[in-house]
Amino acid sequence: MQERLGPSEHEAAWQRLTEEHLDVLVVGGGVTGAGAALDAATRGLSVGLVEARDLASGTSSRSSKLFHGGVRYLEKLDFSLVREALRERELMLTHLAPHLVKPVPILYPLKGFAWERPYVTAGLTLYDNLGGSNVLPRTKNLSRRGARSIAPGLRADALVGAVQYWDAQADDARHTLTVARTAARFGAIVRTSTEVVGLVRDGGRVVGAEIRDVESGAVGTVRADAVVVCAGVWTDDVEALSGSRGQFNVRASKGVHLVIPKDRLASESGIILRTEKSVLFVLPWGQHWLIGTTDTDWNLDLAHPAASRADIDYLLEQVNQVLARRLTRDDIVGVFAGLRPLLSGESEETSQLSREHAVARPLPGLVSIAGGKYTTYRVMAADAIDATLPDLSRRPGKSVTDEVPLIGADGYAALVNQADRLAQEFGIPAWRVRHLLDRYGSLIREVLEPAVHDPSLLESVPGADTYIGAEIRYGATHEGALHLDDLLARRTRISIETAHRGTESAAAAAGLVADVLGWSPERVQAEVDVYLSRVEAERASQDEPTDQAADAARLVAPDTRKIGVGRALDD
Repeated sequence: MQERLGPSEHEAAWQRLTEEHLDVLVVGGGVTGAGAALDAATRGLSVGLVEARDLASGTSSRSSKLFHGGVRYLEKLDFSLVREALRERELMLTHLAPHLVKPVPILYPLKGFAWERPYVTAGLTLYDNLGGSNVLPRTKNLSRRGARSIAPGLRADALVGAVQYWDAQADDARHTLTVARTAARFGAIVRTSTEVVGLVRDGGRVVGAEIRDVESGAVGTVRADAVVVCAGVWTDDVEALSGSRGQFNVRASKGVHLVIPKDRLASESGIILRTEKSVLFVLPWGQHWLIGTTDTDWNLDLAHPAASRADIDYLLEQVNQVLARRLTRDDIVGVFAGLRPLLSGESEETSQLSREHAVARPLPGLVSIAGGKYTTYRVMAADAIDATLPDLSRRPGKSVTDEVPLIGADGYAALVNQADRLAQEFGIPAWRVRHLLDRYGSLIREVLEPAVHDPSLLESVPGADTYIGAEIRYGATHEGALHLDDLLARRTRISIETAHRGTESAAAAAGLVADVLGWSPERVQAEVDVYLSRVEAERASQDEPTDQAADAARLVAPDTRKIGVGRALDD
């Protein structure tokens, strides 16, 4: 099977979508949509996946990067959600994606209340036990001295001790992309820049969707037994295309994260802090720390959630309460904002809305799924495909995605042991090989092979030493990137990991893929100009005091996917 998502596959996918009758059409290229496509394909169904922008371009590239049960849900006595999520965490760590999902230690500082240590210890011990295995180290109690030996960057008077537990984390955008490519390996038709503009009905039944190519403006019709909406915060909008009232009321909760250099905080462990509103994580992220998140209602443009000055100030204020060296705005390398799709309940506070998912079938042939956690995407996907069974003309097999490793997982452990040999073979440092293995797993040779004929691809991307040119090129040849923003924001994370936000890498990255994507010199410059404008707009938004002002500042730049309407500049 072919998991490559290159330009030729992108073109062929349009023809297949508009000519073949599918069992299932999935709308939405986030982790739930990608997971639904994989679930359907591995059951033996014919499936298409369409995404209006890029894979993981919404919520699924802007999370806290955790695969976790959710410690705070223990306080809400939501044991079933925690248990389910911890089982998924274990599957990812041990079988499905060990190349992408890694253990991470997290320190819980104690402030000295008499009840606090036994209460926190009991909760985290329960967390260990709900996980049901010994894959990760167990919870450990620490004295103040023990805690500060692990995290000397914490103020001595900010804690009397700590409890350390373990969770897992991953690059969410890369994980989502890998799920989608695994679906393609098993026959799914995956196409980005493909917007659903209408749902086709035959009487009271949904029998397909009208689609539009965002790049060219072409329109077509996809026929399918069932349409599965995995559109996150856009769920209500897509359901409305059917002409019927949906069964969900999805609220968007904005979460903002800061990225700071690793040397700004001396710690060998992540940190979790309790705040008045929720919890705050400080998590290791390569050569950086992630600090987040906020949890506030968002009623503005869903495609471009914006961080405001108030969001940034709030995160700095909270984390500085425990740090020996205070962080300032000058320490911030990157900022990103995402929207969580929450199911509305009685509470008006987004932090109290449900993280559990729900599946609805508002019309025959139409299934929607909303809510949930990134960690439980696989369970959500299986539930969504189960809900299509009454609409399918043939009976599929049972869900088997708990037994299907993602591409790159097979042989990963052996290659880790051969890192030095691979480094010698390709003439790169061993640390570079390990970095690549943790991003591509056993696909590493596929990434590096073009460099055999063009050694310049082994050189670092200008302004982003962590990445090499081969990764940028691979993003276009195999991973479905169509625009510069796709490469700098999701195939790599240059946009949030460098102080220049990718502006110093943009021209070189565009040049690396110009021949692959058929870009003329004018198109290359247009891609660079639009990217630079987007970065400028994001920076401006972060200086604005409120969401409304930040949103207005964020939208002064054009949409990357509307550059000359696709390849018109080259014609």
